[in-house]
Parts: sequence; C-alpha cells; structure tokens
Amino acid sequence: MKIDHVTIAGSSLARMEEAFANLGLAVDYGGAHSNGITHMSLLGFEDGSYIELISTIESGRKEDHAFWGKHIREDGGPCAWAVYVEDVAAEATRVAGLGITVKGPHYYNRQRPDGKLVEWDLAFLGDKGAGATLPFIIKDITPRRLRVRPSAGVAGQAGRPPLLTGVDTVMLGVKNLDAAIALFQKVYGWSSPQVKDDAVFGATLADFGESPLTLAAPLAGHGWLEDRLTRLDESPCAYLIGTVDFETACRQFDVSRPVAWFGRRAAWFEPDTLNGIRLGIVG
Repeated sequence: MKIDHVTIAGSSLARMEEAFANLGLAVDYGGAHSNGITHMSLLGFEDGSYIELISTIESGRKEDHAFWGKHIREDGGPCAWAVYVEDVAAEATRVAGLGITVKGPHYYNRQRPDGKLVEWDLAFLGDKGAGATLPFIIKDITPRRLRVRPSAGVAGQAGRPPLLTGVDTVMLGVKNLDAAIALFQKVYGWSSPQVKDDAVFGATLADFGESPLTLAAPLAGHGWLEDRLTRLDESPCAYLIGTVDFETACRQFDVSRPVAWFGRRAAWFEPDTLNGIRLGIVG
C-alpha cells in the first residue's frame, strides 16, 4: 500500500498555508477543483506523496456541497487519505466483491495556476465519507508530475537527500478498535496489529506494521479524541511525516519531546501552532 496523499481541511486556506509556512513547511498553491467550490495547496515530498490543504474558494454555505464540508466548516483538520493503485476499476471491483460499498470510479480534475489541467480517476470505499476510514483509491490520467512535485520547503539541498521523505503514517480515529481492526483485515488481509496505550497521544493505538496505518481509539480521561469523534465521526485524526534523520529533524523543527513509536521514535508539532492540526515526524 502506497500513500498517495492525505488531506487537511479548514475554513481558510490562507490561514492553513501561513501556519505551515511558520513551521518551515511552505506549501504550493495547487488551484481550484472541478467542482468550482474548493481549492487546495500542497506540500509535496520526494517519494511522490503529499499533504493537501483544502478549503472553499468562498466562505458560506457552499461547504455543504463539498467533500469534507463539515471538516472545512469546523476547522476539522485531518479528514481523508488516499492510496495509489494501478487500476482503479479493478481494485474497486475487488473490494466490492468483499461486500464493501464502493462508489466509482469517477473522473476528477483541477486547473493549476499556470492553466494546465490535472486529471485523475478515483473511487471511494466504505460507508463513511470519502477517505474517512477506508482510503479512497486514485490513479493519474495526466502525468504525475503535473499533480505533485517536491515542494521547495522540503526538497534536498546541495546534493543531499531531503530531510523529510513523505507521508509515513495515517492516524485513523475510530470508535470501536476491534471492529476497525476486523475491517482492515477483511479488506487487505493484514495480520493482527500491535496494540498499546499511548498517554501522550491520548489513545489506544493499533499499528499494522506492514502498512502506513495506525488506528487510534480514545483513552479514558483523554477527551480530545473522543470529542473529535463525537463532532466529526471517524476519520484521520493525525499524520506522521517520515524522516531520514530523526535527531536532525527534531533540532530543525519545533517539536515535542520524542516518544517511542512501535520500534521507532515520533515527535509532534504543537497543535496550537497549526490551528489544532495534529502533525508529527517519525523515524
């Protein structure tokens, strides 16, 4: 499974762009979507994955007609994840054969600021919102380089590889951990995850070592995730960016004290500096 991109929604694209820039993660404006309602900016990585920031072009009730409209309206932050597949129709057929709801494939596009049209096919899996639990699946029609390229803020310099490598882990907030584990084992055939309580994150975590997914269910006495699930239902609640040099990344970026993370280490940006968005690094 290869993460194509993850999405962060908010009521103001400019405010999200500024928050990322203040961390040293300047994003690139990507243009308006074909729905005429939303537009986006992205932080592209060397491995081809990217973080998408999405909001409505104009404020108002138009959020009700957009993907992730509630996340946009309520500054919900993380809201969806996508994985790349070579054949959207074939994967949609496979998943539907398991008794899972599938919508698509569908055609989408957006126009870049330079006027070039970016086109892709995608399909949505499951009964929740687009990419809210099961990822949506996507494949480029136009060349991949038109949709994403490494952003200057994370590109390597002077012949050195980039410090940040790409979107490493999707943290998926769930209400019932056992049911969520069973769903992903059914769809992808994964083995049993490693499960532990993480007081720093405030959740019981289930990590599928062979995948880029970690499930998170609220720990008693840690209200932020439970409140989020009540308000926004199940969806990604945080993302971790990979790094080739964890110690250097921790020195370069203003992050929390590192914690053990399923055989690796993780550190988090202060959510208040990102308008409540939970984003970290892992290595």
